[in-house]
Amino acid sequence: MSETSPKLRAELDGIPTYKPGKPAASGGQVAYKLSSNENPYPPLPGVVESAIAAAHNFNRYPDMACTGLMNELADRFGVPVTHLATGTGSVGVAQSLLQSTSGPGDEVIFAWRSFEAYPIITRISGATPVQVPLTPGDVHDLDAMADAITDRTRLIFICNPNNPTGTVVRRAELERFLDRVPTDVLVVLDEAYIEFVRDVDVPNGIGIYRDRPNVAVLRTFSKAYGLAGLRVGFAIAHEPVAAALRKTAVPFGVSQLAQDAAVASLRAEDELIGRVGSLVAERVRVHQSLIKQGWTVPETQANFVWVRLGDRTLDFAAACEEAGVVVRPFAGEGVRVTIGETEANDLFLHVTEAFHKGLQA
Repeated sequence: MSETSPKLRAELDGIPTYKPGKPAASGGQVAYKLSSNENPYPPLPGVVESAIAAAHNFNRYPDMACTGLMNELADRFGVPVTHLATGTGSVGVAQSLLQSTSGPGDEVIFAWRSFEAYPIITRISGATPVQVPLTPGDVHDLDAMADAITDRTRLIFICNPNNPTGTVVRRAELERFLDRVPTDVLVVLDEAYIEFVRDVDVPNGIGIYRDRPNVAVLRTFSKAYGLAGLRVGFAIAHEPVAAALRKTAVPFGVSQLAQDAAVASLRAEDELIGRVGSLVAERVRVHQSLIKQGWTVPETQANFVWVRLGDRTLDFAAACEEAGVVVRPFAGEGVRVTIGETEANDLFLHVTEAFHKGLQA
């Protein structure tokens, strides 16, 4: 019997595995998970009831066309149903975008550091990732990204607000950038955290997409809406792109439970606004506290903060875990810390205060 292994694609060599946020420890010590940008609130009103109702039909396939959700999204955002596509979270839709646009020999541009999945899904598609460093202020360098465009560029990701730094691209600079992008290159505005934005100069990508056929917008129900465990996201794009996304989507990928829960979440707008407002207030408190402690941290418009620590990153993450909070370290760079429950945020700030004093000693 031959011991030769099945042949796998060479492109998979060297592709890192996506690293999820570390879960909170179970057992005696109270531990808060601030590593995955999850919403600390329970599901919005009506969501659990919709999930229970959907559970009675788990023996049936979900509506592959996501008809109810698509209609709800079309009404909510004032776009044609034909401009919509759904998927397993916004990252699932992003992977479909790459499958629809990019392959071997093509290039995909994105800022770095940005969303950890971008280089992974780019390489899986066979395309070449082109990583453009952030500015010293941890913001997208749009001029450098425009300069990086070649005749091989097929897609550009702009994460706004950016994960993991929380920084934003504002309207004027985004419009100038888009004016430089060839119309046959797709620009994807990844707005997973758009609900947390309070900077009036940050554009809503849906307004940008309407007049630019080469712009697509990614949204998710995982963050503000608190449906991270159900995996449902969507794209808004002009019909040729949206049709390609529906064509490349995994059949029956979005469960009926997820579809129904997303619809219920959209209908709980008032409660959503209140919860997001509370998280934004906590974000402001945490950010201001870090500044007062002496940290240099970028202004954030997401539901997390970014603390640069360089070679002390893993030491700091260990100190947080010992104190009962789990954060997301990026070795040699810094930590991303989700805005969670007040008690969790207070524990985190206690660690940052002690750690900063230790750095000054």
